[in-house]
Amino acid sequence: MLATDHHLSDIAARVAAGERLGAEDGMRLATTPDLPALGVLAHMARERRHGDAVYYNINRHLNPTNVCYVGCELCAYADDPSAEGTWSYTPQECVEIARRDYSPDVSEFHIVGGLHPRWKFDTYVDILRELKKAFPTVHLKAFTMVEIDFLAKLAKLSVPETITALNEAGLDSCPGGGAEIFHPEVREKIASRKMSADRWLEVAGMVHGAGLKSNATMLFGHIEGPEHWVDHLVRLREQQDLSGGFQCFIPLAFHPANTRFAHLPGPDLIQKLRVVALSRLLLDNIPHIKAYWVMLGREIAQLALRYGANDLDGTVVDERVTFAAGGAAGKGMTVEDIQDFIRGVGLRPVLRDTLYNEVAV
Repeated sequence: MLATDHHLSDIAARVAAGERLGAEDGMRLATTPDLPALGVLAHMARERRHGDAVYYNINRHLNPTNVCYVGCELCAYADDPSAEGTWSYTPQECVEIARRDYSPDVSEFHIVGGLHPRWKFDTYVDILRELKKAFPTVHLKAFTMVEIDFLAKLAKLSVPETITALNEAGLDSCPGGGAEIFHPEVREKIASRKMSADRWLEVAGMVHGAGLKSNATMLFGHIEGPEHWVDHLVRLREQQDLSGGFQCFIPLAFHPANTRFAHLPGPDLIQKLRVVALSRLLLDNIPHIKAYWVMLGREIAQLALRYGANDLDGTVVDERVTFAAGGAAGKGMTVEDIQDFIRGVGLRPVLRDTLYNEVAV
């Protein structure tokens, strides 16, 4: 039997047969002391889907503002509009900043920011419009479910109408942030003023209903436990059964520095690998699991490619959210770095666009 922990032998048989695992199975996987066995099972599940391919893209991050009225307990990034060190870029400044890091092989701008209490809806629309005008071939992956919901209120439109307006301005898909942890007993302690889990999933369903893809996330390594991981993943899976638009899941490792949880150590190596592997095994209907090196750290992200992950994100330049919370993974990787990184664990680098179409190198 592939799993060395005999308590996992029945789960291993179901994984080998490609059967869906239940929440109880998830709890056993989330708590097993046999981490190598968990890794073997997760790698088997990812190999069945993707063989030896590991995807990466050539992307740039753009954070138009760090001003945010919400003030989540777990965030080091959100600031009061009058606080020192805040920024709010005009649409034209966004274009200039994007141009600074642009090269013709860049295929994606990843755009997230705060919920600015003084910006109008038109500002957000104009950011998309100006970027699309300046970079017509670049895919704009912009605005989390939290931002979309906020923008609908700002625009006094329904969420579907808001998505249509953003799409017409240049929005191509949505990132997956803001999910945090769905379970209410944790959510109200780490993000008490953020939209509810039900609303996050509902907005994701509306994005998918409009024909757009999105990602999904889970923030782990703070005050939550294994039962909250399983609850979160099962709820994502249920939403995917309904709307089908999640293309990638990204487990986000919590960085406590400069947050209200700065006293916490953050997740360790074992917890990071455990969550990546658990994600691959439970999310049987979400195609890709990302080892987001910016938050996992480079070495652990590399190892995670053998624990169920099949995507590495991309080259990423000028990412500020993790950096604000003490992230130390660096602020950019070259294509050569990424290819060597993937080959270093015996896997094959595959350049992709945002929608996972293979791009010739």
